[in-house]
Order: sequence, then C-alpha cells, then structure tokens
Amino acid sequence: MQTFSGLVSVLMVFVWLGGNQVSPLRPICDLRVLDHFVREARDSEVIMRGCRGGCGVMKPYLVPLTSVDFAVWEHIDVHGQAVEVWIGLSLLDQALSNAMKTVSNSPLANALDNNISNIHSLGHILHSLDLQQARSTVLPDDSAPASTQTQEVSSLSELLQVQSSFLRGKVRLLLSAAPACQRQNS
Repeated sequence: MQTFSGLVSVLMVFVWLGGNQVSPLRPICDLRVLDHFVREARDSEVIMRGCRGGCGVMKPYLVPLTSVDFAVWEHIDVHGQAVEVWIGLSLLDQALSNAMKTVSNSPLANALDNNISNIHSLGHILHSLDLQQARSTVLPDDSAPASTQTQEVSSLSELLQVQSSFLRGKVRLLLSAAPACQRQNS
C-alpha cells in the first residue's frame, strides 16, 4: 500500500510539473489512481463512524446527485459529462472544506484534508485528459437554490457517503470513456 501511495504522489508531481511545460500533459488513464481515492474516501467514512468527539456539527451541505441514468448519460457528449463532474467535484470540495472547519478530531480532520487534496488531484487528472472545466460553468454557492443536479445532505457522514458514490459513479464513467484514454487503448 505504501508503494501505491508513493506512485500516486509521483504521478501528481508529474501532473503538476506538466502544467508548467509547453508540451501537453500525458493523459492519466489508469483507474487504479481513482480506486485509491475511492478507498481513501471509504476510509474517511470508517473514521467518521468511529468518531466520538470533535466530529463536526450537523449542518446542511449541497452535494452532487450521485444517481446515474445510463440511458441519459450515454447520450450526453463527453464535454457535457465533464461539466457535470467538474461541478460535482467543486461542490464536494466546497462541502468538505466547510465541514473541515467544524472538525476538531485530528484523524477525521486529516482524512478530510486528504479527501480535499484527492479532489484537487482529480481536477488535474481531468485536465490531463483534456476535459477542462468549461469557463461558462457557474458553480453554485452555499446560498444558491439546489438545482436538479444537486441535493442537500444534513451530516458529514452523509457527505462522505455521497463523495464515495460520486467517485465510484460519475467520475469513473467519465474517466473510463475519456477520448484521450480511448486513443491510448487503441
């Protein structure tokens, strides 16, 4: 497991360095990186269930819907799917950052910080796959009414469950079908 964590760290350094070069980033198509992020999200759920004090306050969090209608998803072009994933990642980043401000339990705070870092890493991965965030994408703030692509959860535990489901669902579907990865596999 330590070796895999090291591999993920090295990959992220290359992605970060790649943004400063003239040549395009090499696509990161290995779903094991996403699997690692999913495992860490699930580990956060376990830490939350075992938390006895300083576990954050009960408050509403705006998060992405995790359900996928495959018939509809298949008919959305990849850039439309990418916009939906970018918005979802942004919502999760916002919610996790807000939740972290209310947590004093050190193991839980560390897990949340790690989850936020993983969401940022997923943004770099999407960028490497030429699935940049659409500039016209308007991200909802905490005061915006919930859209049909969002839901409200009332606890950190629910937030962490949504995060795991979103990574296993829409993010995995997008990364699996990314055109850059399809060209590599041909």
